[in-house]
Amino acid sequence: MAKNKQNVATIDPVWQRICEESVQAIAAEPLLGGLIHSSVLHHPSFERTLAYRFSLKLASGEMSEQILREIADEAFAEAPELGQFARADITAVFERDPACSRYLQPLLFFKGYQAVQAYRIGHWLWQQGRRDLAYFVQMRVSEVFGVDIHPAAQIGRGIMIDHAHSIVIGETAVVGNNVSMLHSVTLGGTGKEDGDRHPKIGDGVLIGAGAKVLGNIKVGHCSRIAAGSVVLQDIPCCKTVAGVPARVVGEAGCDQPSITMDQVFHDHG
Repeated sequence: MAKNKQNVATIDPVWQRICEESVQAIAAEPLLGGLIHSSVLHHPSFERTLAYRFSLKLASGEMSEQILREIADEAFAEAPELGQFARADITAVFERDPACSRYLQPLLFFKGYQAVQAYRIGHWLWQQGRRDLAYFVQMRVSEVFGVDIHPAAQIGRGIMIDHAHSIVIGETAVVGNNVSMLHSVTLGGTGKEDGDRHPKIGDGVLIGAGAKVLGNIKVGHCSRIAAGSVVLQDIPCCKTVAGVPARVVGEAGCDQPSITMDQVFHDHG
């Protein structure tokens, strides 16, 4: 009985699928064999692969791969939820991004996914009081991926950032679960005020490309923010907002905008 329990505990469908896809990818393109073996097949778990990718991408003349690998391994060991969040995020990308046909792609090629996983390690460091090291991770994520997320920001699970160019998320921002956003999104402040000054994004929200959400405002769950909008006031749940400044233009149109990724406003009036 104990053995059966152990087998059940070690089942990891996401990791198993990534390993299977890795073998298939090498068969289809042998030139990627070195990359995929070193990044995936050489490692015993998803967490170890994530730690390797974190250290490989963020290493520089200022911080070696070895040190970064030790930091990441420690984070995953001390905070098992980091691995669970990473699984939820990679599943979200696979399900919502039409350009993603394999779980392997975000892990190796999609900077939005990789940047979020690196942020999560930086956030863990911040929570541990290791704030200078957290700032270093933030700096490197910004330099490498073009994604600037303050390590104190709170971001839920099931996050998909598509294209992920020029993303800015401020210190006191809160992002709920199952949120999707596209490139050039800013969750920022409105000036030089201190304290709680950044947006609070509810669960299931879809934020279009180039949208700016500014100030300590609340975006209700399952709402949609149209591309290019500037949001300066609270948004009720399950609404679509658009414009500069943004205003409510209709209902969200579905139960889970962040999952359907439907960015077209259908005027039924």
